[in-house]
Formats: sequence, structure tokens, C-alpha cells
Amino acid sequence: MKDLASRTCFACEGGTPPMPQGDIKKYIKEVDSEWEVIKDHSIKRKFKFKDFKEAMKFVNDVADIANHEGHHPDIYIFYNIVDLELYTHAVKGLSENDFIMAAKIDKL
Repeated sequence: MKDLASRTCFACEGGTPPMPQGDIKKYIKEVDSEWEVIKDHSIKRKFKFKDFKEAMKFVNDVADIANHEGHHPDIYIFYNIVDLELYTHAVKGLSENDFIMAAKIDKL
């Protein structure tokens, strides 16, 4: 499999099925081990920073990637902790795009 971080997200259409469990198990091995699969529906990771300012810089960096890729995570900010959750709304579950985004975020 080509390095996920070097790939580009693609447009997903409604009606496309979410990623099957076997593929989820394969793709989760390609991202940082701190990403957690939630009910085969999404992936989630917690990031902890020195302070709020550092956390917000990270969030803005994630936003830049998300806008470029056209694939946006759910972002929860708690002072110096940022929780990110990825899933593909159009397919109501996981797609390759979620793992591409996770890999790009891991490189930050």
C-alpha cells in the first residue's frame, strides 16, 4: 500500500458502503497506534499539548490539511487537549479518506 500520508482524499458519494471490518483492521496498522477504532464507525485520537496556544496551533494546522483535502474531522478542544474523530459522513462510517487524513495528521 502506498504511504497513506502521500495520498490525496477523494470525493465520496452517498450510497457508497462504509469500509468493511477487514479493511479497517488493515488500514489502522498504517497510522499511529494511538488512533482507536470506535465501533467500526470512526477513528479517534487524543493529543495533549503544553498549553492552549500550542493546542490551537495544532488545530489550525489540522484545519489547513482538512481544507486542502476536503475532508474534515470532528475536533473537540479542552484547554491543552485536542480530541480528533474521523469518519466519512457521506458513507456513514469509515473510508480510506479517514486513514489518509489520520496519516497526514500524524506527520504534524
